[in-house]
Amino acid sequence: MDGSQGPGRVSNTRGGVSVREMIRTLADTRPAADSAGMIDQLRELEDLKSAAAARQARIAVAFDLKQRREQASAGVPTEQLGAGVAAQVALARRESPAKGSRLLGLAKALVTEMPHTLAGLQSGQLNEWRATLLVRETACLSAADRSAVDEELASDVGRFSGAGDRAVIAAARSAAYRRDPRSVTDRASHAAAERHVSLRPAPDTMCYVTAFLPVAEGVAVHAALTRQADTFRSDGDARSRGQLMADALVERVTGTAGGISGVEIQLVMTDRTLFQGGSEPARLPGYGIVPAGWAREVAAQGQGHGRSLNVWLRRLYTAPGSGDLVAMDSRARLFPSGLRRFIQVRDHTCRTPFCDAPIRHLDHVLPWHSGGTTTRVNGAGLCEACNHIKEAPGWRSRPLPGPRHTLQLTTPTGHGYQSTAPPLPGHEPPERAASRHRRELRHRAKALKHVRTRAAAAA
Repeated sequence: MDGSQGPGRVSNTRGGVSVREMIRTLADTRPAADSAGMIDQLRELEDLKSAAAARQARIAVAFDLKQRREQASAGVPTEQLGAGVAAQVALARRESPAKGSRLLGLAKALVTEMPHTLAGLQSGQLNEWRATLLVRETACLSAADRSAVDEELASDVGRFSGAGDRAVIAAARSAAYRRDPRSVTDRASHAAAERHVSLRPAPDTMCYVTAFLPVAEGVAVHAALTRQADTFRSDGDARSRGQLMADALVERVTGTAGGISGVEIQLVMTDRTLFQGGSEPARLPGYGIVPAGWAREVAAQGQGHGRSLNVWLRRLYTAPGSGDLVAMDSRARLFPSGLRRFIQVRDHTCRTPFCDAPIRHLDHVLPWHSGGTTTRVNGAGLCEACNHIKEAPGWRSRPLPGPRHTLQLTTPTGHGYQSTAPPLPGHEPPERAASRHRRELRHRAKALKHVRTRAAAAA
């Protein structure tokens, strides 16, 4: 996924230096000659980062206000004003749309309700994360109460000097509770509605399955797993306590002792990896790249538990050189199941730049009502939020020619962002293949020369 391509405007401040000039000046800065000077530079650069975060907050709020005015002038309904603003902020900051929404919310809170916290961020006495903690812990308060807590805590931000994140959180929670105990209590009672389970990849073909639960249920789950692990340990099981708890969790959730069966994971690998012991890594949806040997083990014997899995092989054909999947078209308005699976394998995650959320929607790059067709070239996998964002006023998307499937996303401000489908396992760009072929030829030539030299010496 590529970066943005702006409409040719130059960022500048009236009578001052442009941001680009500041970046060039910073790039030319040399480390200090002594250790003490280097530490001073690190601190000053940290203050600079905080000041930049404060300026980004002010700009984001001004941009949101301007966009809302322009949308209102264009006749956008009142309830839809502001649509797509957070996504533009996210693209500009190279963040996901979800993170962009949080950043815009943070900016609004700092600029409109928490001026003392913003001043502390501007001066470098608070960093962006500490400011985020103060905003988060006062989110349940009214604007007046939030401003009062801001004045109480951040008017003297030096009080947080040397304090850790937990100390900042505790101070904010205590001040918020003193101002409005009922709102804080209501927030805690409503938090249960946000319970969920998430999956994040970890190194070495591991992952984190995280459950966000009310504290009573969470403690009960942990206690049950602990009791079962202790029972197995007392019976002489050689596994560690942590291993026993993890295995018990898998068995209780899947209902299958010792492993998983009957679950489709759509492991993608080349035929060379599967049948010929090739080294090209495979790809597991929802996780990412996995080693070739591990992928063969999963396909052959079910993750090493000695249990056989039902393995279905689906053959996918790629175009020579580009590594792009072969075309598959349809005249239907909706993407049929075969084409949906095809696009999901190709795109892997949401195709919006900087967003790696799971694919929830498959939609047309060029909308159907604008003449877009239901083809693999005009289809893209998106998360739910990004699919709605691209339908906001002023947003445009279209497919582009390229070695692999590429689409162009243009925001209402005229900034363009390109997204190229990730390469499939085993794909090697033509230039890299040619370079590898040249290395192999040189290696063979050296080996042949060595053989001839030894033969001549023997003669």
